[in-house]
Amino acid sequence: MKKGNYYPYAQNDQIVWLTNFAGKLPGLATTLNLTPAQVTAAVADCGWLVYILQFWLPATRNWSQAGTAAATEAQTGDGAALMVLPVFAAPALPTGVVSVNTGALNRIFAQVQDIKNGGKCSPKNAGILGIVGSAQSGPDYATLHAVFTVSIVGGQVVIKWNLGGYAAFLDCCEIQVDRGDGKGFVLLTMDTTPGYTDTQPFPTAHTVWTYRAIYQVNDTRVGVWSQSVSVAVPA
Repeated sequence: MKKGNYYPYAQNDQIVWLTNFAGKLPGLATTLNLTPAQVTAAVADCGWLVYILQFWLPATRNWSQAGTAAATEAQTGDGAALMVLPVFAAPALPTGVVSVNTGALNRIFAQVQDIKNGGKCSPKNAGILGIVGSAQSGPDYATLHAVFTVSIVGGQVVIKWNLGGYAAFLDCCEIQVDRGDGKGFVLLTMDTTPGYTDTQPFPTAHTVWTYRAIYQVNDTRVGVWSQSVSVAVPA
């Protein structure tokens, strides 16, 4: 069993995590051998991000709707009055929250890593702080296979693939291509970041390119080959 990422993916869950970390860290500062300055900085970073995610970002999204409505009125309004454009007003900062330098989440992650490396954080306290990911079951390598799509965008073939929720267990995706030139499938890339663009120039004659993929761990293929996916390439 491996541990997943302790930091949540969903925005609402991130707000909960940041609030908990900021609330629990001061009480564990002595145990974790953290200085007051370290705690103050981490709490400030958390508070700022909670404000951004919980208040400021939703407000900007609501204001964007007002902007769209204003643009429509400017174009097709009744013409009866001089138009006044809406102005975005940021929500007031909650008590105790201040603006901080950019990169707040990076600093929080670095602080968490320092806590883990410091040897002072017990499993219980790690759980209190929320810095231990939940246990994840590995994939069934007997049946695991990559699922992807291909499409032509801007004169290139875009391959959309992902790690199927098993990023903690997989290293990369090997993608091969058969360009219909008699060579069969050949290596295109060993991609570690989901999503890949095939930059090979299109041939002068209409043809079909076919792609297939398989995951790798420690430079060894795991699972089975994906289904082949073809795309008609224009001349």
